[in-house]
Amino acid sequence: MQKSISRQIAEFAVNLKYEELPEEVVNEVKRFLYDSIGCAYGGYHTKDVNILRDIYRDIGGKEEATLIGFGDKLPAVNATLINSLMIRALDFNDIYWKEDPSHPSDLIPAALSVGEMVNASMKEVITAIVLAYEFEQRLCLFATPGIRERKWHHATLTQFVSPIVAGKLLGLNEDQMVNAIGISGSHNHTIGCPTAGKLTMMKNTVDPMAVQAGVFAALMAQKGYSGTEAVFEGKEGFMDTFLGWDVNEQKPSPVKMPGRDGISEWSWNTDALIGRLGESFKILECGMKAFPTEALTHTHLSATLKVINENNIIYDQIESVTLTTLAQAYDILFDPHKYRPESRETADHSLPYCIACALVDHKVTTQSFSDEKLKDPRIWEVIDKIKGEPSKEFEKMFPAKQPSKVVVKTKDGKEYSEYLEYPKGDPREPMTMEDLEIKFNSLSDELLNEQRQNEIKEMIFNCEEMNIKDFMDKLIV
Repeated sequence: MQKSISRQIAEFAVNLKYEELPEEVVNEVKRFLYDSIGCAYGGYHTKDVNILRDIYRDIGGKEEATLIGFGDKLPAVNATLINSLMIRALDFNDIYWKEDPSHPSDLIPAALSVGEMVNASMKEVITAIVLAYEFEQRLCLFATPGIRERKWHHATLTQFVSPIVAGKLLGLNEDQMVNAIGISGSHNHTIGCPTAGKLTMMKNTVDPMAVQAGVFAALMAQKGYSGTEAVFEGKEGFMDTFLGWDVNEQKPSPVKMPGRDGISEWSWNTDALIGRLGESFKILECGMKAFPTEALTHTHLSATLKVINENNIIYDQIESVTLTTLAQAYDILFDPHKYRPESRETADHSLPYCIACALVDHKVTTQSFSDEKLKDPRIWEVIDKIKGEPSKEFEKMFPAKQPSKVVVKTKDGKEYSEYLEYPKGDPREPMTMEDLEIKFNSLSDELLNEQRQNEIKEMIFNCEEMNIKDFMDKLIV
């Protein structure tokens, strides 16, 4: 009898050893750790992070894990949520986008918090982080088209991965890991509305909640709690419910539904999820963000900044800006709500707003979404001059490429254009160490002096011989 999907995942996860990881994979984990901890420092002052911190400090509990920067000691389950939200809060952490999008670094706190709870070595934590990226990214290739096309959020994918990360550090055996995946995967499906229309704090919180739930599921499994083994391919399981799956024949049902190219046949790519595990590692294919904005804005921002900086175009010289984008992205990026954002969460997912900031300031940073910038009259002077055009041709190029064409017309009748196929931070144009250091320092400047910034960088890139408790202690501001 063929092993279930979750059992094949569990078997690989339980048996993966640090010594089996190539040097380039370990180094990439450190790069993402450095990037993610910088993002967490950037999220230190945000309102949503501090609301959750206040709630959990009032609740109290066993001092198992450390909050990044703050130093508070909380139960690992609770610390996971706050640390994950800190990384996610500015929408500046990593990005992987294939059939579905995801931010694998949201899962790093599951490894940090559970690792600290069990006094793990950093080698064990690194191994768990590799699993986080491996299965989060593989799940982005699993549904064709992705579940986002059916209006579900990528936290629905994270629910299956977080118990793997936590379970690895808890030392779960294969049966317990299967149970943990089944527990978490039975109750964390997330609808797409947090990233649609007028956005709220939930936009950045739903994925950390799925990470937290996976930690709790792993703890339940460790104590003997059972979970659904066929949570993927079983009757009314993930595959059957979301796209269609013939449970008896174990093959896709002939389901056709509206998709990005009209009526599409929906299916599952099981080989993408569990095929050739260990032959290579997905973390090497993940991208980083050069801008603290929604991922589909990045190529557009790169192209726009290239045009206006190379031609020294000032915002009040502009007659119009036209951006050609993916057909599937048009409704997200040019939603009418996005032209008058009232919150940071809506603004950093608004392509018109992000482009307006680029036109006015010739850059886009975390300060582009401050309360003060949201009131900048220059933004509202240019934002209605920005229009979008959906392109079916661009759609066919995605996700292998993320094309953008920008045309800027000035009031003197001149026209400037730029075409790009992927943004800075994409694995084909990766962030350099200098890029990462500039990003980390800009995010942590309010909390750390230059000496501490350098010390933390050196620690992260030489952490493999450390204990996680010492590692987390050195992140306290």
